[in-house]
Formats: sequence, C-alpha cells, structure tokens
Amino acid sequence: QVQLVESGGGLVQPGGSLRLSCAASGSFFSILGMGWYRQAPGKQRELVARISSGGRINYLDSVKGRFTISRDNAKNTVYLQMNSLKPEDTAVYYCNLQISVDRSLYDYWGQGTQVTVSS
Repeated sequence: QVQLVESGGGLVQPGGSLRLSCAASGSFFSILGMGWYRQAPGKQRELVARISSGGRINYLDSVKGRFTISRDNAKNTVYLQMNSLKPEDTAVYYCNLQISVDRSLYDYWGQGTQVTVSS
C-alpha cells in the first residue's frame, strides 16, 4: 500500500516563503514522477510542478521563477520551495506520486495541505 505524507503548509504573508514536503512509503518499484497539484475554492485542481524519474521538471507558468521542486530519491521525498508567495497561490496543495506496474499507470495522492497567503 502506498502512502503519501505531506507537511509544511500554513499561513504566510504576501512575499513570504513556505516549503512543502511529501514523503512516499510503501511497496513500489517504478516511480514515473512526483509532483504537486493545487486546488483553490471553486476551481479545478491544477498541476503546479512535477519532476519525472529522469529529472525532467515542469512548472505552472504562474509559479515559474518563484517555486522550485526537488526530490530526494533515497528518501522517496519531494519538496516544493515556494517563494514570493501571492494571495492567488492560496489553495490546498496535494502531493502526487505516479508509478508504473505492469505497464499500467497508477496515481496516488496525499491528504492535502492548506497554503494561505494573506496579510
């Protein structure tokens, strides 16, 4: 069973920083990628940043230059460093793990962590 445990959310003022962490545990062998999604009230969930097993990184345009995703393969942990936060970054942030088993793709999600940017 795969489990994702997130931490690091909270309340921060505009211009501030937060660092999210997500640790994956369980039985899996082939990780295709790990990433972060977010969902604001009344909006669809959107991809914020993703890092593939090969190290390819994708960012949502609105966070480029402000957010940095990184990964510790030994710990199966992915991080999201968020700088210069804006009120529009307020959302619940979800960690995602994508694995491959017998050529099938499986997505796993964390429980979500609230990020609130407000003065």
